[in-house]
Amino acid sequence: MKNADQTQENIELKKRLAALELQLSENNITLKKQDVALENKDHKIQTLEEYIRYMIQQRFGSSSEKLSADQIHLFDEAELLSDDDEPAEEESTNVPVHKRKKKRASIPETLPRTEVIHDLSDAEKVCPHDGTALRHFGNETSEQLDYIPAQMSVLQHVRRKYICPCCNNYMVTANKPAQPIEKSIASPGLLAQIATHKYCDALPLYRQVQMFKRFDVELDRTSLANWMMTCGALIQPLINLMYELAREGSLLHMDETVLQVLKESERSAQQQSRMWVMTNNEASKRITLFHYSPTRKTSEADWMLGDFSGALMTDGYTVYDSVCKTKQLDNLGCWAHARRYFKEALDAQGKNKSGKANTALAFIQKLFRIEKLIENKSIDEKYQIRQTQTVPLLDELRQWLDKTLQRPINSDKLKKAVTYLHNQWPKLIRYTENGAWPIDNNAAENAIRPMVVGRKNWLFAATEKGAKASANLYSLVETAKANNVEPSVYLKEVFTRLPAATCVEDIKYIWFIRF
Repeated sequence: MKNADQTQENIELKKRLAALELQLSENNITLKKQDVALENKDHKIQTLEEYIRYMIQQRFGSSSEKLSADQIHLFDEAELLSDDDEPAEEESTNVPVHKRKKKRASIPETLPRTEVIHDLSDAEKVCPHDGTALRHFGNETSEQLDYIPAQMSVLQHVRRKYICPCCNNYMVTANKPAQPIEKSIASPGLLAQIATHKYCDALPLYRQVQMFKRFDVELDRTSLANWMMTCGALIQPLINLMYELAREGSLLHMDETVLQVLKESERSAQQQSRMWVMTNNEASKRITLFHYSPTRKTSEADWMLGDFSGALMTDGYTVYDSVCKTKQLDNLGCWAHARRYFKEALDAQGKNKSGKANTALAFIQKLFRIEKLIENKSIDEKYQIRQTQTVPLLDELRQWLDKTLQRPINSDKLKKAVTYLHNQWPKLIRYTENGAWPIDNNAAENAIRPMVVGRKNWLFAATEKGAKASANLYSLVETAKANNVEPSVYLKEVFTRLPAATCVEDIKYIWFIRF
């Protein structure tokens, strides 16, 4: 009986022990879940704090992506490969610091001069000592810039009519030159000025309507919009020629930005379309082309490039990788984009401005310093300097990147920057293979910036037709600006000559007369 009781007691103890073990296991699982939840919350808090610091910097801080000279000289490439990102005392790469020169305002010699003579009165032209009349012996000249306000005028097209005085049966009327918009009150000069105001000065059409009212001219915004769409279609042959000329080069830059179009077929007003830009960035004849598309598909970039064969500089968007692979183009990566990601990571750090983000920026800034020093050298000289100075610097940056990838990274923005640099590395180092290839895609970004600035004012395009017209007009305006041609002057010339063009040679003449 006693043994049976002991056996039953042992069984009960074992059950209690098993229950306690189960409860302990469940508690451990709960604690682990709580620990994971706390870690996730800590990570989320850290991410949000980074985001807040980054947004504060974006809103109130400097937008420059460049480091000061002191920050650059804090780091030595050999020391940057150590486990701690502490400042080093030695400087192995001597890159002189570029100092911005202050530029004094000047008056162009080409501007017309109007003399304003300031003379003495007859009483003042006498010597006060002996009463002798003074003799004019020279002038003291100073210049001021003056502004002559714009004015509206009316062109009266008078077509003379003739009749035979004998039979009175034959009559003839003189022809009027072809107009950009037939039976319209808008002359080529007015159309050119409206287009320049909108696409060069970012002045929306409704503001231009208010501006014209000050000249006692009542114009309707819808009329102005229709004029711009007609002009955009008018210049399409010239745009086609520009595509052909741009594709003949050996290097192109591409980029794209969002554009909202309110009335698109089978798309809601909230869906974002795209405005693409492509430029050859040639010093002699720079061509900038804009292209509207409702999507961001590979087919759009493929169409813009056409039969181009050469090198394509872009950001990290995968569409460009696909196009370059299909067309067998040399795919170049943009160091300005890589720098931007690390600058964002640095801004998110707040007061702590040391560490991996600053280290990477110091490396990248030295790459740009080298490019600044060789910008006026020949292609062969650029290639040689890149091989002797840039390539070793890139090797050290690659070593630093490999070590960084092996360590835990707590900052989301820093992780994004490091990942971008790693993924884009094969394209980023390609520019060292050819002295004619650039280090960044700033040419495309600078070309698309005026459109982005204008978008802040006019916000959206109403129709697909308007978006396409805007792309064509932006192409002409930005190409004129890039070649130091006044856009309004060139547009007036185009709107005057193009309606009378009848063949390809006429189109080429309109292009080559200015570029």
